[in-house]
Amino acid sequence: MTSGAVRAGAAGATTSGAGIVVPLRRAAHGRTGDKGNRSNISVIAWHPALFASIVEQITPEVVARRFAHRQPTHVARYVLPRLHAMNFVLDDVLDGGVNDSLNLDSHGKSLAFLLLDLPLALPESLAAHLRGPG
Repeated sequence: MTSGAVRAGAAGATTSGAGIVVPLRRAAHGRTGDKGNRSNISVIAWHPALFASIVEQITPEVVARRFAHRQPTHVARYVLPRLHAMNFVLDDVLDGGVNDSLNLDSHGKSLAFLLLDLPLALPESLAAHLRGPG
């Protein structure tokens, strides 16, 4: 198998030449908030050893692509290394704001679930730090 190949592996992960690929939620949890038409989503590593991989792969560009259907006008990322966390601020993603939206659930909390479903590639040596069902 080439280094770019991916195959099904144990514990609900996929494996590749780089290690394993898991949903971000296995490596981090999220906290959210919203104010007006702006949402913020924090991504907090379950273990400090996972943080560098999360920072490297979950960039503002990746988050902007994930929420392209919501048409954010700006995505900012604030890295908080002492907390092993990042905070993303997404402008104009709540259909005018929670109270103005015709969307039934455009709150930041529902957007965090979408973000935490992003794939994250990790070395197999970090698998012991993952959380949740495999």
